[in-house]
Amino acid sequence: MVALILASEECDVVNEVICAPTNVTELFEYKDPIWMIGNFPITRTILLIFLAALISCLLLYFGFRKPRLVPSRFQVAMESLVTFIRDEVAIAIMGPEGIKYVPYLLSLFIFILVGNLFEVTPLINFPITSRMAIPLFLSLLTYFIFVIVGFAKNNFRYLIDIAWPKSVPIGLRWFVGLIEIFSVFFLRPLTLAVRLFANMVAGHLMLTLLLGSGIIFIASVGEIGAKAGLGLVWFGFGLGIYVFEIVVGVLQAYVFTLLSAVYIQSSIHPEH
Repeated sequence: MVALILASEECDVVNEVICAPTNVTELFEYKDPIWMIGNFPITRTILLIFLAALISCLLLYFGFRKPRLVPSRFQVAMESLVTFIRDEVAIAIMGPEGIKYVPYLLSLFIFILVGNLFEVTPLINFPITSRMAIPLFLSLLTYFIFVIVGFAKNNFRYLIDIAWPKSVPIGLRWFVGLIEIFSVFFLRPLTLAVRLFANMVAGHLMLTLLLGSGIIFIASVGEIGAKAGLGLVWFGFGLGIYVFEIVVGVLQAYVFTLLSAVYIQSSIHPEH
């Protein structure tokens, strides 16, 4: 929000109904280093990535450090989360073989969830998943896992079953096979990343524009008089989006994790 307010210092509140920066990338780019480690700059984005990873580790550590016979509320919450990922995602999609992928899926879900919720965290207000590099990196992790698992489980039958699907009429197998190869090996990591990235960018942009414009118009009441009421409208909409973005953050973490499990399952049983 600070970036928007700074970018909108010259906002024409008399003639405009909403304030926006001249370049919206200012809301997502933090290139100025906070400090340097040798020649490597530590920017706000990098710091937040490490913070999200640290929070994810601490949640799991304190949730299971000293399990109690009568668990605390925090332990119950963490156990419920683990149970949900294990039973409703890993096992429900992959069957008993899904147990071995629970650590990855759980870590993925928690990290994305924390990174998404940074958007609505005071003094941060920036989802790290709104930078394409982070969703793309996570999607490539899933990509390498399901490709490696596919070849490890099925050898070259994995590629043959994709390129020559037996469930398709023989005259169409070559065509469907080409589509499947392109989809599995090229589109999957891209669409997985773009889905998360686009949702978080859209939410962050809307939230910042509405709340930022609300603050600017309300602060300009002496200059614009009754028109400052627009600020109350934008701020009210912004608060509504604020609550909605919490739901979106949780949902997008779940969808990313769910699709990762689906892709891994499709590599374990490519014939399906």
